[in-house]
Amino acid sequence: MASRSSMLQLLVVAIVVAQFLGSEAGGISIYWGQNGEEGTLAATCATGNYKFINIAFLSSFGNGQPPVLNLAGHCVPTNGGC
Repeated sequence: MASRSSMLQLLVVAIVVAQFLGSEAGGISIYWGQNGEEGTLAATCATGNYKFINIAFLSSFGNGQPPVLNLAGHCVPTNGGC
C-alpha cells in the first residue's frame, strides 16, 4: 500500500494535470471603431490575430430612438460615407 505522502503527491499531480488539460483559452478580443488610424475592419479581421472584434460605438440608442453608430474617422453612415 502506498504511503500517505505518495498518495498526496499523486493527487496534487493529478489536479495540476487536470487543470492544464481542462483549460482552453477563449481567444484574443479587440475593441475596434474609435480610432481612425487603426485601419479598416477588413484589414483587422484579415490579420488572424483576433478571435473576436467588438465594433464600437453606439452613441445614441434606447427610449424609442434609432441607434446612431459612431465609427470615428472610419465612415459616416448618416451621409452614406460607409
